[in-house]
Amino acid sequence: MIIYLDGNYVDESEAKISVFDHGLLYGDGIFEGIRLYDGNIFKCKEHIDRLYYSAKTLMLEIPNTKEEMEEILVNTCRKNNLKSGYIRLVVTRGKGDLGIDPRKCKKATVFCIASTISIYPEEMYEKGMPIITASQRRNKATIVDPQIKSLNYLNNIFAKIEAIHANVPEALMLTHDGLAAECTGDNIFIVKNNVIYTPPVYVGILDGITRNTVLDLAKELGYEIYEKEFTQFNIYNADECFLTGTAAEVIPVCSLDRRIIGDGVCGPITKSLLNKFKEYIKIDGTKI
Repeated sequence: MIIYLDGNYVDESEAKISVFDHGLLYGDGIFEGIRLYDGNIFKCKEHIDRLYYSAKTLMLEIPNTKEEMEEILVNTCRKNNLKSGYIRLVVTRGKGDLGIDPRKCKKATVFCIASTISIYPEEMYEKGMPIITASQRRNKATIVDPQIKSLNYLNNIFAKIEAIHANVPEALMLTHDGLAAECTGDNIFIVKNNVIYTPPVYVGILDGITRNTVLDLAKELGYEIYEKEFTQFNIYNADECFLTGTAAEVIPVCSLDRRIIGDGVCGPITKSLLNKFKEYIKIDGTKI
């Protein structure tokens, strides 16, 4: 595997960063996970824009322009002869000392990995996945805003551990007020009486690129859709529930906390959105 690292394309075994890098020491950095479909980098511009939004929030200076970053993504895929897969783009604060002061890091570290990924088995896209509600609450925006796609994922990992112990693939995270926020790696949607609902960004979620794509596709299909607060009660009693994410795409949820949702399988609206999404990825993207 060929990795981009700070201006060079190197073999995986040579892709090394300093143990003094603040991304490693303190989680001081940002990333994007991006899909590659049949030679097209999906929503490339949107992912790069979000990376720079996160960087601005952290006052992290990226040493590349957006145009250069796009070339890095394209070339990393080309050098690995990858036509479909997953790209991980990472920017850390860079090498510093053992103190927390970000000013000690003179230059950010940038690396890019292009490989493959498989999150959920194919059968779950038909039968749906069971999930649980985690006791771990989603970070408040006043602590670490979930809109920042940072390298510090402990909040999500704590909830993921709960899912693992419950023997389910995902966990719903609530806000401190008990509202549905998102899952550990995916945004959440519900359907009730043919109307689609998803939590608004301001409750404390990542402004997901797949989420926004699905919102647009749902409107194209003529569905009524609202970004609105809801609780576990609304999920338990929904007709359908599904998750969206770069790796997961669009995947149905069959139960929450052992309460069967709808018919307990992929519902018709979820299926229509999944099919529409699969068609859309064929036409959108930055070609490599």
